[in-house]
Amino acid sequence: MTRVLPSLLGVIHLPPLPGSPRSDGDLGPAEERAFQEAALLVAASYDGVVIENFGDAPFFPGPVPPITIACMTACARAAREGAKGVFLGVNILRNDADAALAVAVAAHADMIRVNVHTGARVTDQGLVQGAAHQTLRARRALSADHIRIFCDVDVKHSAPLAPRPIEEEAHDLAERGLADALLVTGSGTGRAASEADLDTVLRAVSVPVFVASGVTTENLAAVRRAHGIIVGSALRAGGRAGAPIDRDLAARFAEAFRASRR
Repeated sequence: MTRVLPSLLGVIHLPPLPGSPRSDGDLGPAEERAFQEAALLVAASYDGVVIENFGDAPFFPGPVPPITIACMTACARAAREGAKGVFLGVNILRNDADAALAVAVAAHADMIRVNVHTGARVTDQGLVQGAAHQTLRARRALSADHIRIFCDVDVKHSAPLAPRPIEEEAHDLAERGLADALLVTGSGTGRAASEADLDTVLRAVSVPVFVASGVTTENLAAVRRAHGIIVGSALRAGGRAGAPIDRDLAARFAEAFRASRR
């Protein structure tokens, strides 16, 4: 089933998964967090949730090992159980689109997020290259065209291998990479996106554009022209990425978001 695109997505930052450096080998807490936080966000009137293996740093620049895919599938299915009927997204850091797509199929998710879909970026994982040609063909082979591909423009925690105007990158992502939606972010986790970048990307493409970092209740009005937002850090005490979602903060953020769109 193809769901209507959401306007407010909350991010579930999973704790370290088995196989990652800081994990104690127990998947249970991650599954429990996925279920509970998905249910919490639905109760607070979010349109959907995105799960990501945030606790697995340092991340692989490309394909993740089978244990990560298995654990992400379990967590995505737990999130789906907690968030029945709403939009569900999967992001496997740093850039394993094939794994995210496989997990999305298995968990009945609606979207994957791809940090580097086209082009190449210099990151803390080294050189990360887009594989739009592979991801789109994999999606077709899996009969999964209903799973949307959300792609970052000038993705955070990275620098371009060869600088390009952001409008050119956005245009290529949408027209040549066939991205279903574009994400505008700041330079790092929790950092606000440039309003100028948002406006430039909105003018450059016809696909939906989301702001996907640094949105707070204080700057919601500044991003009202975006089609939607993806919020993570602002839902946590002290804005600390990776911490559990705070129920009251999540509810207040959703209320402020709805008020900003009236």
